[in-house]
Amino acid sequence: MRKLHVGTSPLTNRIYAGHVLKDGATWGEGKQDVTGAACGAVCQHVLANGELVMVTCNGKPKYEITVREL
Repeated sequence: MRKLHVGTSPLTNRIYAGHVLKDGATWGEGKQDVTGAACGAVCQHVLANGELVMVTCNGKPKYEITVREL
C-alpha cells in the first residue's frame, strides 16, 4: 500500500492529499484539495487538547497552534 502524503502548495497555498511518485517530490495522479477538511480537523484537535499545541521540526519547537471557538 502506498503512503499517503499531505502537503501545502507554495503556488496556491492549498493543502493537498494524495500519493507522490518514487522521487518523493512529484505528486502522482489523483491528488485532492483537502484544505477545509484539514484546517477543520486541526482546529478540532487543538480544542480537544484543551491547550495550545506545540509543533516540532527535527526535535525543536517550531510552531504554536491555539484555537478560539466563535
